[in-house]
Amino acid sequence: MSSVTSKELLVDVEGGSIYIKKWIPDNPKYTSPIVLMHDSLGCVDLWRNFPEQLARSLSCVVIAYDRLGFGRSSVNKNIPSVNFIWDEADFYFPHIKSAAQFSSYYLFGHSVGGAMSIGIAAVDKECIGVITESAQAFVEELTIEGIKEAEILFKLPEQMERLNKWHGNKARWVLSAWIDVWLSSEFSSWSLQPRINKVTCPVLALHGDKDEYGSNAFPDYIVSNVAGKSTMIILKNCGHVPHKEKMDDVINHIRLFL
Repeated sequence: MSSVTSKELLVDVEGGSIYIKKWIPDNPKYTSPIVLMHDSLGCVDLWRNFPEQLARSLSCVVIAYDRLGFGRSSVNKNIPSVNFIWDEADFYFPHIKSAAQFSSYYLFGHSVGGAMSIGIAAVDKECIGVITESAQAFVEELTIEGIKEAEILFKLPEQMERLNKWHGNKARWVLSAWIDVWLSSEFSSWSLQPRINKVTCPVLALHGDKDEYGSNAFPDYIVSNVAGKSTMIILKNCGHVPHKEKMDDVINHIRLFL
């Protein structure tokens, strides 16, 4: 396995700055990096040791960033928009690409980060492959039920303290950006439909069979509607965070996909 070094940088965007971290193995095997897109409550630090393990195991550069309002990035002063998934693809990601200095790349998106990955690949043909993990494809009743349960859970002070650990004074905004948008009537009709058939690169859709936020209908929709080659893998006895619960399996599936 390769030894891995890391590099951090900030990129200025309208409204603040975005934190980026790169994991760089000695003598990378692949010229194109894997860019990680975090979930609704996530950030670079919450990927924990997955990026380094991925970089080391596959001998590839791995890049992750905190979306504006999350983790080590600046406070997002805007009210969360129901168009936030497409906004990430159209506005913010091009800044990441320029600052981190890559052209062709793979995307690995967890949960809503997977939906964002589909949105990015639809408009940027330098994306040469997408791995979605537990990605939403539309608003499903199971998703709504899971978010409502989480809303109750986050009324406990210790749960907010955990969120504060990763997002600091942005934690309340992070929670609102997830719960308020997903439970809003304006967002109820959202789906990947406007963009998914424009995705021509290969797609691997990973999903746990015990995912508490979405059924197998999500990965099935993704592989059935992208325009390029696609593969669906259902991970047994696995919930919403396969890269944590089944890290070795996930890395092996990515290895075969690349």
